[in-house]
Amino acid sequence: MDCYTANWNPLGDSAFYRKYELYSMDWDLKEELRDCLVAAAPYGGPIALLRNPWRKEKAASVRPVLDIYSASGMPLANLLWKSGPVVSLGWSAEEELLCVQEDGVVLVYGLHGDFRRHFSMGNEVLQNRVLDARIFHTEFGSGVAILTGAHRFTLSANVGDLKLRRMPEVPGLQTAPSCWTTLFQERVAHILLAVGPDLYLLDHATCSSVTLPGLAPGVSSFLQMAVSFTYRHLALFTDTGYIWMGTTSLKEKLCEFNCNIRAPPKQMVWCSRPRSKERAVVVAWERRLMVVGDAPESIQFVLDEDSYLVPELDGVRIFSRSTHEFLHEVPAASEEIFKIASMAPGALLLEAQKEYEKESQKADEYLREIQELGQLTQAVQQCIEAAGHEHRPDMQKSLLRAASFGKCFLDRFSSESFVRMCQDLRVLNAIRDYHIGIPLTYSQYKQLTIQVLLDRLVLRRLYPLAIQICEYLRLPEVQGVSRILAHWACYKVQQKDVSDEDVARAINQKLGDTPGVSYSDIAARAYGCGRTELAIKLLEYEPRSGEQVPLLLKMKRSKLALSKAIESGDTDLVFTVLLHLKNELNRGDFFMTLRNQPMALSLYRQFCKHQELETLKDLYNQDDNHQELGSFHIRASYASEERIEGRVAALQTAADAFYKAKNEFAAKATEDQMRLLRLQRRLEDELGGQFLDLSLHDTVTTLILGGHNKRAEQLARDFRIPDKRLWWLKLTALADLGDWEELEKFSKSKKSPIGYLPFVEICMKQHNKYEAKKYASRVGPEQKVKALLLVGDVAQAADVAIEHRNEAELSLVLSNCTGATDGATADKIQRARAQAQKK
Repeated sequence: MDCYTANWNPLGDSAFYRKYELYSMDWDLKEELRDCLVAAAPYGGPIALLRNPWRKEKAASVRPVLDIYSASGMPLANLLWKSGPVVSLGWSAEEELLCVQEDGVVLVYGLHGDFRRHFSMGNEVLQNRVLDARIFHTEFGSGVAILTGAHRFTLSANVGDLKLRRMPEVPGLQTAPSCWTTLFQERVAHILLAVGPDLYLLDHATCSSVTLPGLAPGVSSFLQMAVSFTYRHLALFTDTGYIWMGTTSLKEKLCEFNCNIRAPPKQMVWCSRPRSKERAVVVAWERRLMVVGDAPESIQFVLDEDSYLVPELDGVRIFSRSTHEFLHEVPAASEEIFKIASMAPGALLLEAQKEYEKESQKADEYLREIQELGQLTQAVQQCIEAAGHEHRPDMQKSLLRAASFGKCFLDRFSSESFVRMCQDLRVLNAIRDYHIGIPLTYSQYKQLTIQVLLDRLVLRRLYPLAIQICEYLRLPEVQGVSRILAHWACYKVQQKDVSDEDVARAINQKLGDTPGVSYSDIAARAYGCGRTELAIKLLEYEPRSGEQVPLLLKMKRSKLALSKAIESGDTDLVFTVLLHLKNELNRGDFFMTLRNQPMALSLYRQFCKHQELETLKDLYNQDDNHQELGSFHIRASYASEERIEGRVAALQTAADAFYKAKNEFAAKATEDQMRLLRLQRRLEDELGGQFLDLSLHDTVTTLILGGHNKRAEQLARDFRIPDKRLWWLKLTALADLGDWEELEKFSKSKKSPIGYLPFVEICMKQHNKYEAKKYASRVGPEQKVKALLLVGDVAQAADVAIEHRNEAELSLVLSNCTGATDGATADKIQRARAQAQKK
């Protein structure tokens, strides 16, 4: 603790930089880093080394080896490189390794060396080969920029949505640029390159020459470029030994530093923390590391081994064969607390807590001093913030104890920030462990978010740790534990040395009915790994049939899919499977499958009724369903046949089918319809008019209306129309014609089988009261009252009702007595009722 600031190095008067060890690397490299292609992912990501990258002095028969390690040097993958020469390596934002080959093909590998996909940077790159490449990150994804042998640039700003852009040609460019980099301005990627003393900026359409403001004279070449992590600042190293630092807009100079070294550096990266006013660049040569900024002096470190720099959000990671270190600007809170002779509130609170542990009265003196200045809240916040930026757990605990001590003397202090910091540090310390190897800082962790961190733990197959973090932070199951278990299950199905039964049982025992877990997704992964039977077993645990069926169809288990769809009761799902089966199976097998599934057969019939009538006929034929086949031909005779001969032929086929079905009634009715059609055709030929497609009753009515009474009667006899129905038809037709004379003759032709009350009703419906009275007198006694009331003879109706002494008839007449004219009639009925009651 007393030597805490021993590794602080001042850069000017306002900033300190410190370098501390993250890990002691134990990866047992057999070659120097300089002999490998190296790529390290940001945010404490993995390291990729491609050994023996086609060096001329190496034997051509020796194949390169691609190794992937964690940041602590733990091996993650090792594979023999069997593809073409590689120019550059880089990591995407999703921690996928991008390997840019000389022919312009980019191979994408997972964290464990599993091949994911590949894509090409275009035919021009293929023809001219790749000289150099850059992998860069933006807010939209990870991009690739290529320099070809024709000294032209091609880039894609997002490899996930590949859209190649060929950048404009640089005038007069005959050799490769001395250095170049990618910039990202106004949501567009640019290329900045140096050709001798000249700088050119390429966008999607133009190539423009750039002049740096305030650049020292005498520059004949730019040797190195570096863009800050956030693409806001740019640094250039010149052949005069000067380092120019400014904004990426190339319009503002921040500072310039003379390092007095003209040899080109191996690497140059920015080193600055968020919201800091200090700007610094780290430059590395073979055995020297220099930190320069807006100060006349620099910070220099001696490198004992060949090292590699990894720019981070808030500093620089430096790893070699033996160590992995982190260089960054000392955060403001830590500087306030720990700098020598500091009187900051946080420093006093830390001293007060130490003295309290010693049971010294000085603790009270320090505490009173802070309280008198009204800075106790600020002191607690400083200690909490400083704890977050500490890498060593003992320092974290010391600062948090001080914060906890200070909180006790505050009445209104929310403990949320303190609790959250304790949780965050516990998570950070867990993932920084040597066996995990993710050395995130607090700033990086907050920028990355807990969800992305969990995704990265899942990528490393650290499922238990990820679940423990979710449970510790009490994350919702769908976002945390459920999602991780689903990833674990997808990994589990790839273990081909375990039987399908054991894998399915293990997954079900682990997952159960965990919300948010889709067994169909896991089954899809199993099917993708070639384990069809395992996928089927996993689908048995999927409660949603809508998720089971599509995958079963994809696996060509259509009959099982049909059974699942029927069990679900979802008709749309059944139709989906049926249409799939129809396209997959031959006609006979398809029909046989339907016969074994009555519900599916019924649904398919309904579908065919509206869409495929011929298929419906084939179904009925195969099942010898003559009843439905007859009905089908009847519908077809009217739906598709226009000629009378075709219609009659279809009806004859239907009649034959009904006879086979032993439905004589339907067969006879069909034959009658055929006979009627032929008769209607003959009537049209002889009498004219429209008879076809009329019903039997309408045909009779049409004949009567046309004055063909004999024809109508003959038709009625031929088709055995009952007398009652014929009288009704003729009565209605003659009344509609207004042929009252013919109607009277018809009523007297013989005794009416329907009585004479209908004659009265029809006449009154036609508003002919005169004719109605003729028939009212002929109505029988039981309907006499109703007939008289219809013609409006209320008085006579009353007399008849009194004579019959029928209470219902008396009530009916009484209800029809309205107005003064019927008053006497009403009195007569009331008197008749009274006399009946006395008797």
